[in-house]
Amino acid sequence: MTAVIQPGQITEAQPEVPALRPADRKIFRRRAERLRALAAGHAMEDYLSFMARLADAQQSALDIYSEVAEAIPDPQAVARARDLGLPPFPAQGWARDSSWRAALRNILEDVRREAPEPLCIAIDELMNTASTELEGMADRILTGNDPMLDPAMAPLIGAALQVYWTHLSTSIDQADPQREQQPSTCPVCGSHPVASLRRIGGVEQGLRYLHCSLCETEWNYVRIKCTSCESTTGIGYYGVDGEREAVEAEACDDCHGYLKLMHMERDPDVDAIADDLATLALDIAMADEGYTRVGLNLLFVPGEEVSTAN
Repeated sequence: MTAVIQPGQITEAQPEVPALRPADRKIFRRRAERLRALAAGHAMEDYLSFMARLADAQQSALDIYSEVAEAIPDPQAVARARDLGLPPFPAQGWARDSSWRAALRNILEDVRREAPEPLCIAIDELMNTASTELEGMADRILTGNDPMLDPAMAPLIGAALQVYWTHLSTSIDQADPQREQQPSTCPVCGSHPVASLRRIGGVEQGLRYLHCSLCETEWNYVRIKCTSCESTTGIGYYGVDGEREAVEAEACDDCHGYLKLMHMERDPDVDAIADDLATLALDIAMADEGYTRVGLNLLFVPGEEVSTAN
């Protein structure tokens, strides 16, 4: 395992730089393409190929998603939330309507045709689970690291929640949030990031954006700064020998947390969630070094990366 310290000054975003990069409604299609590209010759080829199929199902669910007019606040409500520095669609506390469960069923029916037999059992169980129980499972997934989450069911529910919140986040005019500080949680839904990307092109060249684990929004965050404790000292960059150079772990010696950093100048096709899944070996290596993952990926539960690698 090698550590690379990147010198340089911490640079705040300039006024003309967009603070927010909204998701678009084709993100799951591109993710599926990325997962298939990453799967070729990968040690976890079958797993990544299935996750590509799951991303295809997410895109289909988003494409046919019914309008959720009753779930979208009026522009004044969104403006009030921004004025108060609050996310307009908070993951914890937002009154979900039943349409997310319809998206879940669409995804389950779509992926079951190509799912391995053990996963088919979980899919069938989910399809026969009562609505109240599904809502409880969704609440637990959205709160984060619940050790009781089912490693087969949780990613499927997480996939449906991503579709639901991406639909919400792309249904409003996402003006740049006006905040005195740059938060480490999503300004649209309040969720934690899955990873950060160092972007390329135009005014965004070299800038860092955190990628939301739920609604797919990205927001600008200063470089060389811990997203967990906000320390700007003792930051190191780690990679596993033989792994893709485009993905590193940004680790903090103060809190011993880390978040993956993806360099688009090294690979312009990186995808926060796809490349996170493809670099689970890096998570294992960081755990061996005593660091704790702070990035949340709804498509796998804590500890699943170890069992997958094994």
